[in-house]
Amino acid sequence: MTGLSPSPYGGQVPVLRIGDVLLVTLQGDLHDGTAEQLQQDVSEAAADSRVNGVVIDLSGVEIVDSFLGRVLADIAAKTRLLAAETVVAGMRPAVAITLVELGLTLPGLRTALSTEEALRLLGGASISPRYGRTRQESP
Repeated sequence: MTGLSPSPYGGQVPVLRIGDVLLVTLQGDLHDGTAEQLQQDVSEAAADSRVNGVVIDLSGVEIVDSFLGRVLADIAAKTRLLAAETVVAGMRPAVAITLVELGLTLPGLRTALSTEEALRLLGGASISPRYGRTRQESP
């Protein structure tokens, strides 16, 4: 499948499919109920879509707590069981520092500086920043 496909999962945080990857972009504060719904939506989407990876874009998140850190780790663990890899993209330095201070190492998560880099790590699909289309990178 190519292109962007909206999620049918109805949560407050959209889960988009780009080729064989799910893209989740978090903006602002994520309340506990929303985080739990996100965890369920991503797990269901990964199982239903049979994707190879999940990118969670944290560039819009300024603060993170231990609960959100655990939710991210749980998403990675569940998607790994469904044969998909999770990459967290765009983490701000303050968020990384907070996660380390909280003792959350987030096992099973890879990181990337940008969503574009995360998509490349997961197999080559990328978003053209100029037109919002997807393309396949040649190896």
